[in-house]
Amino acid sequence: MTWDEKARRRLAKEDGTIFKDWGGRIPIALTYPNTYYVGMSNLGFQTIYGLLNSYDNIVCERVFWDERSQKSLESQRPLSDFAGLAFSISYELDYFNVVEILKSSGIPLFAADRNQFHPLVIAGGPCMIANPEPLAPFFDCLAIGEGEAILPPMLEVLAEGIGGRREELLRELASVPGVYVPRLYNGKPISRQWVREIDDFATTSVILTPETEFGDMYLIEIARGCPWGCRFCLAGFLFRPFRHRSLDSLLGQAEIGLKFEKRIGLLGAAVSDHPDLDELVTGLRRMGAQLSVSSLRICPLSEAVLKALAESGAQTVTLAPEAGSERLRRIINKGVAERDIVEAIDKVAGHGFRQLKLYFMIGLPTETDDDVDEIVKLALALKGRIDRRQTGCQITLTVEPFVPKAGTPFQWLPMTNAEILSHRLALLKNSLKPKGIEIKSESVGWMVIQGVLARGDARLAQALARMEGKSLSSWRRALEECGLDADFYVNREIPPTERLPWSILDSGVDLGYLELELEKAFHGEETVPCPPVGCQECGVC
Repeated sequence: MTWDEKARRRLAKEDGTIFKDWGGRIPIALTYPNTYYVGMSNLGFQTIYGLLNSYDNIVCERVFWDERSQKSLESQRPLSDFAGLAFSISYELDYFNVVEILKSSGIPLFAADRNQFHPLVIAGGPCMIANPEPLAPFFDCLAIGEGEAILPPMLEVLAEGIGGRREELLRELASVPGVYVPRLYNGKPISRQWVREIDDFATTSVILTPETEFGDMYLIEIARGCPWGCRFCLAGFLFRPFRHRSLDSLLGQAEIGLKFEKRIGLLGAAVSDHPDLDELVTGLRRMGAQLSVSSLRICPLSEAVLKALAESGAQTVTLAPEAGSERLRRIINKGVAERDIVEAIDKVAGHGFRQLKLYFMIGLPTETDDDVDEIVKLALALKGRIDRRQTGCQITLTVEPFVPKAGTPFQWLPMTNAEILSHRLALLKNSLKPKGIEIKSESVGWMVIQGVLARGDARLAQALARMEGKSLSSWRRALEECGLDADFYVNREIPPTERLPWSILDSGVDLGYLELELEKAFHGEETVPCPPVGCQECGVC
């Protein structure tokens, strides 16, 4: 089967695909540097696709890394035919795919090597909001913030200057709030842009297809950001303030979604914290909707939501204790005590779910083997409580190493040595697998690479460009050829006085506040959840 035939077969399965005539319009290739399955499961990617195509003077088509031919899905045109390439980047390990896409497209990899005859290459997404520097030399400009806030002024500039001299276009783009043009950077921090009233923008499924993780549901974002401020987590800091959609807006979006699918998927980093969650769930069930949700917070955990999920035929509930010991949960500011976890498990067990997924991290700051033993004890205790209430419920632990992320209070801390991480992962597997508890984990080697890229600088672009294939050995060889040391990026504690690569960005959260949160972590002090948008009490964001 040729790629064009594969594309047409894929399109035939979609509902909601947007086809537009190219005449008189600016063609933009919205590019997801991973598989079609992963990209089309990403609600942010779908939102930008719909937003771009809402402009009459824009035609936006999709490109995915796994299609290899580097043609757009809708019209099967090569990337060189487009005026702009817009990458949506959510995961550091997709940086390798970004480079592969550009190399195979025939477009010069480095921005400095392009002229006005090449497409304008743009990037946005969570990774760019945190730290764009490892990829910055490849991009003409980067969007720092939420697409709904940045795209309107950006598109105005593109409409005026896309056919003119490239340097003039880049100068105009650099004047747009939230747009970072690496070649013209003047030393002034780029302010993250965000939408105050998210009710003004529907964030829902645009294209429905069975070839995604959520192929049987219509997705709706019910809230953005997270109020809890877990000290390792991007969502709690780089997407501040926490904002939620109104009940009426969500019910209206669900009414549209139910015309396509019976199941409504509620998404958000803090679904459980929506103030009208119980009313929303009741309203959706009254409309005849079946429900799914992204992971629920242990406390608060709504009985109404669990009941609605069970009645909707959901088989799995996902919770995230993150750490096994009370001490570590205080350090990371999880805001969850062991009694909260036990109470949540008792609630889950009362509804007969067939699978319980628990997220944990290893390698957290100050962690010892004793803390890992606490994960084992907690998992076995929870299994015992569920087994006493019901039979046949499988418990799965997803265990990931802690990776220090830019823009969080833990951004200065080192990642735990790979050998120690492997040892602690083995402790969990050897202790829990014989007891019937499944363990899922990422490759420690690749998670270390994620750590390097998360705290990296622009020098890493040369290493990414030198990669031959995608393997640990190729990465190590590329770093060595560039005279770079992975330990420098990931295995050392960064002094607070050192200028950080991502200090070119202003996330809206004061650096002093992050330092204070780090200090409180080592004293085992927790911070109350961040107030909702509009509150001026804390002065943080």
